[in-house]
Amino acid sequence: MSKNNNHTAEEQGVAIIGAGFGGMGLAIRLRQQGVDDFVIYEQAADVGGVWRDNIYPGAACDVPSHLYSFSFEPNPDWGRSYGPQAEIHRYLQHCADKYQLEQHIKFNTSVSSLEFNEHSGLWLIQFADGRQEKARAVVLAIGALNIPQYPKIDGLEKFGGKIMHTAEWDQGYSLINKRVAVIGTGASAIQVVPAIQPEVASLTLFQRTPPWVMPKFDQPQSTVRQARFRRWPFLQKLIRNLQYLIAESVVPAFMWDSVLTRFGEAMGRRYLKKIVRDPVLRKQLTPEYAMGCKRVLLSDNYYPALTQRNVSVLSSGFSHIDEKAIYSADGQRLEVDALVLATGFKVPVSGAPMPVRGLAGRDLNDDWAAGSEAYKGMTVSGYPNLLYIMGPNTGPGNTSVIFYIESQIHYILQYLSALRAAPNEYINVKPEVQRAFNEDVQRRFKGTTWTSGCNSWYLTADGKNTTLWPSFSWLYRLRTRRFNNAEYEFVEAGASRKDEAELGVELAAQS
Repeated sequence: MSKNNNHTAEEQGVAIIGAGFGGMGLAIRLRQQGVDDFVIYEQAADVGGVWRDNIYPGAACDVPSHLYSFSFEPNPDWGRSYGPQAEIHRYLQHCADKYQLEQHIKFNTSVSSLEFNEHSGLWLIQFADGRQEKARAVVLAIGALNIPQYPKIDGLEKFGGKIMHTAEWDQGYSLINKRVAVIGTGASAIQVVPAIQPEVASLTLFQRTPPWVMPKFDQPQSTVRQARFRRWPFLQKLIRNLQYLIAESVVPAFMWDSVLTRFGEAMGRRYLKKIVRDPVLRKQLTPEYAMGCKRVLLSDNYYPALTQRNVSVLSSGFSHIDEKAIYSADGQRLEVDALVLATGFKVPVSGAPMPVRGLAGRDLNDDWAAGSEAYKGMTVSGYPNLLYIMGPNTGPGNTSVIFYIESQIHYILQYLSALRAAPNEYINVKPEVQRAFNEDVQRRFKGTTWTSGCNSWYLTADGKNTTLWPSFSWLYRLRTRRFNNAEYEFVEAGASRKDEAELGVELAAQS
C-alpha cells in the first residue's frame, strides 16, 4: 500500500490517531457505513501498531489466531495456532489494502497535543512538525503498549556493550556466541529467551518475580486445514466461538480467589514440575502470589530453555551496572556483551498519552493524576467529542483484545451518528454518569485476585486498577451495545463561551 499520501484538508469530520487494530477497525466500519469524512494519523511509515514495532525474536500473540482477528475479516490461512508477529502484521496490511484505507492515512505524522474549542466545537490537533489541523471528533486509538519501560538501574547509561529493549530490537546486531543478560520475566521475556538461547554463549535471566506459566499448545496449521476453512467459513467461525468460550471460562478463577484459583495454581505447579527437574531452579520459578494477580503467561518452550546448560536464573536482584558488567544484589559480578531489556511498556494507569485540553482549558493530565477513568472506557466528561479505543478499564485479563475493540467500535459508530445528527452541537458525557460507572467498576475489583496483593502493572501507585475490565467480556459488550443520548449533554457550540464585552462587565462587577 502507498506510504506517501499528501492530504491538504485543514478540517476533518473524524480524526483517528493510530493505525493499529483499533484505528483501522473503526476506519473500516466507517467506510462500510458510507462515511469517508475521516483521516488516520499514524506516526510511523506503515500500519500495524505494536505488531509493526515489536520485531524481537520469538514475538507472537498469546491469544489464538482465529480469535485475535476481526470477526468481519476472518483469515483462513493462519500458519500457527497462535500468530507470530510478522503474520499478524501482514494481516493488518491486508486489511488496509482490502478496504482501501491508504487514501485516508497520513503516515509519518505524530500528534503532539489536542485542544478543544468551545466556540467552534472543533478539536485543534497540533503535530510534532508544527502543523495544525481541526476535526469535529477525535478518536484516540494509540493503545497502551507503545512506550517502552526502561528499568531503573544505577549505571545503566554507563554500560559499554549493546542494550536492546524488546520493543526497540536491533535486527542488525547478532547475539551469536555473545554473553547476554535478560532483565524481566514478563510476556516478552518468555518469548525472547527461548528464541535466543540456542545461539548465545551464555544467558543470564534476572528475575524479580516469577510468573505463572501455562502450556500454550501452539501448533502449525496444515494446508489441508486452511483449505477447509476457505471452503467452509462456518467451521472457522465455530472454532473462534469455541476459543472465546474457553477463554471466558477462566474468568471466575481470576475474579474471585477461590477453589478455581487453587486448581489453576495446581496445574501451573504440575507443569513446572514436569519440565524443571532441578528442585533449586524449580523453587526459583515458583510464584508466591495468587494466579491471575499478574498476567498469566503461555509458553511451550520457556521452562525448557531455562533448563539448558548455558542458562542461569538470578533472583537476588541487581545492585548496579558498570561499563562491562552487572552486579547482583548478593555481590556477584557478571560480565556481559549485551543487555536485553524485557521490561514491558509504560502503561498509562494515570495521566494522558499527550497534552489534552478540554472545556474551560481543563487538562486531562490533571484530571487523571490519581488514575485514569472514562465512561465505558471511551468518553471523558469535560472533553467533548473525544473518544478512546482501549481506554481505562477496558483491558482483558483473559481473552482477545479484539473482542473489546469491536464492542467499542460499535458504540463509537453510534456516538458519531448522534454527532452528525446534531451538526451545531458537541456531546459531553455527564459527570455523574461517568462517576457512577467508575465507582461500580472499582467496587467490582474488591475481593478479586487482581487486587490480592501482588505488585502488578495493572495498578496505580495507590493500588487502583485502571487497566482491566473487572468481569466477563460479554458483559462489557452488553454494556456498550446502545448509545444513550440521556447520558450525554448536547451543547450548542459557542453557547458556553461569553463574548469579551460581557465577560469584562461581569469581572468589573465582581471586583
